[in-house]
Amino acid sequence: MGLATGNAIVLAGMAVIFIAFALVSAFVIPRRSPNFPGRRLGLYVVVCLLLFVAMISTVLIFGKEEKEAEGATGETPPAQTSTGETTTGAEAPPAGDAAAGKQVFATAGCGGCHTLKAAGSSGNVGPNLDDAKPDEALIKDRVENGKPPMPAFGKSGQLTQKQVDDVVAFVYTSTH
Repeated sequence: MGLATGNAIVLAGMAVIFIAFALVSAFVIPRRSPNFPGRRLGLYVVVCLLLFVAMISTVLIFGKEEKEAEGATGETPPAQTSTGETTTGAEAPPAGDAAAGKQVFATAGCGGCHTLKAAGSSGNVGPNLDDAKPDEALIKDRVENGKPPMPAFGKSGQLTQKQVDDVVAFVYTSTH
């Protein structure tokens, strides 16, 4: 459940191919050709092995959760404020206006994908922000740069820097 949408789609697609091959080779082909696989047993075994290796490789490559910004020790990395100062954790509040950020969150369509109790939203495409409790640096990175399927609101110019800062302040203060 913690996989990115793209990874989940690739895994599901490979599973469909694997299952379809198994069903076709077990039910459809033997009805048409009772001697299946007959003289082509070697080819059939090679195809089965290739599909097996492809499925295992897909799981190993796409079945991993992406590591978040936190290190192995669980400490939140230092973040830079808009003035360039480095802060750690809860020392400084977010630079934006949380009240204005609530309005931006609603008008930018964030609630269609994210669950956030403070916004009254229950989207299920992106992470549940109440449960994830992302740190300020991660929120800012995702709003500015996006991560499929989330668009890059900052880079695309859909939101101004002030609006990005406001949304970051709203999400951060709502979840911490």
